[in-house]
Amino acid sequence: MTIAENVQQVQQTIAAARIEAGRTDPVTLVAVTKYHTIEEAQAVAATGLTNLAENRPEGLAEKQAALTATDLKWHFIGSLQKRKVKQVINKIAYLHSLDRLSLAAEIEKRAEQPINCFVEVNVSGEASKSGLKLAEVEPFIRSLVDFTKIRIVGLMTMAPIDADDHALHELFKQLRLKRDTIAQLGLTYAPCRELSMGMSRDYRIAVLEGATFVRVGTALFQ
Repeated sequence: MTIAENVQQVQQTIAAARIEAGRTDPVTLVAVTKYHTIEEAQAVAATGLTNLAENRPEGLAEKQAALTATDLKWHFIGSLQKRKVKQVINKIAYLHSLDRLSLAAEIEKRAEQPINCFVEVNVSGEASKSGLKLAEVEPFIRSLVDFTKIRIVGLMTMAPIDADDHALHELFKQLRLKRDTIAQLGLTYAPCRELSMGMSRDYRIAVLEGATFVRVGTALFQ
């Protein structure tokens, strides 16, 4: 299949899952272009997708230099080191990996305007994954009250690669419930309406459980 056909198939799967879940709110498909060529990224953008994601500052810079359409929105989905914040933070629309106060402080120092951030949550508790524990999410977000350059738009998680469907539903549900709890706090700097969850192997289940952003790479380029 071509990239255009893959994009169409993923969009159809998202649409079907929204109907199955009885949802009327939108789901944003974020095309993860990391590990893929500039030509492949251009082919994805040519289908009309405007949300693209990279996980390394170098990859972001390379793709942005080649893809110059003004309607593109770039997402940074990798772990961001403090020393590389200045290379990234003013070139993206969304950061999906805010997970510590020291990173927030560096963003506050370097950002030229408020940055849309997802707090990364390690729902599964895997030692190999970054992110806060569910119980740490609210205290962490409350600690950001004086950070004028950080806007918490939602929560993000990555499910274990070997999780079965039942486990995926449960993990994604837990993040949704935590999102609802934060949203109900009414914090002006943390509206927290969004859920960034679901990748190529599990985005359908993520949409069923309320994902508003899905980060899909392999399924678009295979």
